Amino acid sequence: MARLIQPPVKFLPSEWQLINNSHYHRAEVQRCRSERLVAESKRVVEEISKNTKRSQSDSSKKLEQRIQELKFWRQELDDKLQQLVYETDDLLTYKTRLEKALKSFQEPLRITEMCLAYREKRIGTDLVHDEVEQELQKEAEIVRGVVTLLTRTLEETVEQIRLNRSAKYNLEKDLKDKFSAVTIEDICFSLNNNSPDIRYCEKALRVEPNSVSLEDWLDFSNTNVEKADKQRNNSLALKALVDQILGQTANDLRKQCDLVDTAFKTGLKVVKGARDKLADHLNLVMEEINAQERNIADLEKAIVDLEGPAKVAHKRLETRTHRPNIELCRDVAQYRLIQEVDEISCNIARLRELLARADVELKGLHRRQLALQEEIQVKEHTIYIDEVLCMHLRQSIPPRDGEEKGNWAGGIRPDAICS
Repeated sequence: MARLIQPPVKFLPSEWQLINNSHYHRAEVQRCRSERLVAESKRVVEEISKNTKRSQSDSSKKLEQRIQELKFWRQELDDKLQQLVYETDDLLTYKTRLEKALKSFQEPLRITEMCLAYREKRIGTDLVHDEVEQELQKEAEIVRGVVTLLTRTLEETVEQIRLNRSAKYNLEKDLKDKFSAVTIEDICFSLNNNSPDIRYCEKALRVEPNSVSLEDWLDFSNTNVEKADKQRNNSLALKALVDQILGQTANDLRKQCDLVDTAFKTGLKVVKGARDKLADHLNLVMEEINAQERNIADLEKAIVDLEGPAKVAHKRLETRTHRPNIELCRDVAQYRLIQEVDEISCNIARLRELLARADVELKGLHRRQLALQEEIQVKEHTIYIDEVLCMHLRQSIPPRDGEEKGNWAGGIRPDAICS
């Protein structure tokens, strides 16, 4: 046990001095290194603080710029949206005008077809393919062409409204996203080091899989704006086209109506002139019938008046046959009596021939009278169709030049056509 406990080692004074000097030196080295570290730490802290402030300030400026850019695009999208909404509302009005115009053209077409159907009921020689019929057929063709054109234009308008609404939907969706983005960026811009709800976020640095590049973002809004501008320009062009079509179609119908009415008036004038001329000839024929009837009566009287002299001559000849013997002589009186009988018989034959001819002429005059009366009835029938039925029916077609135009919707006056 005595051998296990050793006395402590004792150092020499020189060793003690050396050991203390070593501690002094190490402490000095450690202190200097610590001072350098403190100084470096202060410098780094100040540098990092400045950089952090500068970086935060730069980020705030970038956020501010982003907010301004978002607000610019938000305003741009809102302007385009308002313009597109206005044009779409306008197109809806134009669509209504086209629908009313289409409806209003049904009545002129019906009237024209009825006039053609009425004129097919003309009879006799008046069933002619005249200028009135040609103009009516042309009018029906024009109205059908107008209806086809308006139908196609209405379809284009409906399609343009659909395209406008599609562009409007894209603008509204983009605008809604811009509003949300501005709100979020405003919140981010308002955050500072003293904000109460700041915290570390584990996934803040993660790149979202559905995120896009700045170029894609710009292209998206640019595309929406360009589409909206395109549809707005298309709407403006379509409205101008609709105005032109409605005005031109109404003008074409009005001109053709004037041509048809002029043809009706001219045709009526010709038919009435023919009717009056036929009536004049009928009057002459009637007068001639009366004259011929008087002539026949005179001829019959003349024939009857010759019967007396004929009977006298025959009686004289028969009585002279009873002369006795030599007195039965063919004397001058006998020959004259025979000659008188022949003359009377010849005259009766001539009168009967004239009577027969007069009867034939009278029958011909009666036939001509019936033909003239029938033809006058044909003309009266034609005049009734054209003047009473057709012209009266056509009064509901749009007003003519020089008449009151009224309030026309798209070139068509509804109360004139649709009533």
